[in-house]
Amino acid sequence: MDTTAVLIVATMDTKSKEALYLKGCFRETGTPVVVLDAGIRGESPVPVDINRQTVARAGGKSLIDVQRLGHEGKALEVMIKGAMRCAEDLRREGTIGGVIGLGGSMGTTLGTAVMRSFPVGFPKIMISTMASRDTHDFVGTKDILMLHSVCDISGLNRITNRVLHNGAMAMAGMIQHLQPSLSLEKPLVFISTLGTTEACVQKVRAHLEENGKEVVVFHTVGAGGKAMEEMVLEENVSAILDLSLHEITDHLFGGDYDAGPDRGSTAMQKGVPTILVPGNIDFLVTGPLRKAQQRFPGRSYHRHNAAITAVRTTRDEMEILAKEIAKLCNKARGPCAVFIPMGGFSAFDSKEGPLYDPEARELFAATLKGALNSESSLHLLPYHINDPEFAAALIQALAQFV
Repeated sequence: MDTTAVLIVATMDTKSKEALYLKGCFRETGTPVVVLDAGIRGESPVPVDINRQTVARAGGKSLIDVQRLGHEGKALEVMIKGAMRCAEDLRREGTIGGVIGLGGSMGTTLGTAVMRSFPVGFPKIMISTMASRDTHDFVGTKDILMLHSVCDISGLNRITNRVLHNGAMAMAGMIQHLQPSLSLEKPLVFISTLGTTEACVQKVRAHLEENGKEVVVFHTVGAGGKAMEEMVLEENVSAILDLSLHEITDHLFGGDYDAGPDRGSTAMQKGVPTILVPGNIDFLVTGPLRKAQQRFPGRSYHRHNAAITAVRTTRDEMEILAKEIAKLCNKARGPCAVFIPMGGFSAFDSKEGPLYDPEARELFAATLKGALNSESSLHLLPYHINDPEFAAALIQALAQFV
């Protein structure tokens, strides 16, 4: 099979007409196709390359056993597991160069689960009735293109034909024009940030790039932190500047930018040299102002925009955060340092900002100092996080790590 083949993931008992139409679109471009059928009920009316019996077996059960589960969610879990294994086998063999799916809620759950198992850069398109909704759980931390089907994917008509054709042409284009592998010779540095610490990041990034480093910046909105944790495992990272730790704050205290319980731990366990900065821990991120006031009453608020409000963290929360960050440092298997900008942790935490609280910073620093196994890794600097002097100190520290 040609290495530029596309994998179509579908439930062929309900989506065979649409899948065959997609296959015809790919035929126009000379792109080979592999069809994987992960349907549970019914039968595929046409031959497929990987049938549902094979998918079920790869998921650990026979198709009859899957059908006897009597619960569509549990049955789907088995078929997802099997589809992921079959798809990964094809990718490892070099058979496929992209994956495309189509469907409603169940088909989208199936297709995007397969896509999330593939690395960043591997072409992925999901044509879905769910694409105009919150797609966070479908996309996760991967580069999945969600294409809204507009109408139900139930038969062929002037709308579905156009959308399916566009999806096929987009996929064919990605496969035919894959970017060649970039040079891996440059030392790789990961940095985390939000807009409230962007001034610092710009200075550090510019210096690193001017001195031959490759810099990847992650936007810490939940998915960004998760992606960074995953890519630490996948890539040969020379150093990490974790400048925006508020995803830990949101995980502990109920903010919207929650990156999960493992945030910050992966690099420590792997031994990647890491500099931690308590950037943006002065606030939680939540929704519109009225809802923020209901969820977190009696605090200081900053209405970032109509949809996002920054809520000041309490001093008790800052103390808890300091202990959590100390735990991360104490478990580090490689070089680790903490740089604290005592002049302010974000653009909001400044004399001109809406969430200014110098006593909270003092409490955080004192608690962290008491909880660390080694005070030699702690650096308290009399600057705001966005001051050029603080960026210069980080650059100097990174030079010793990289």
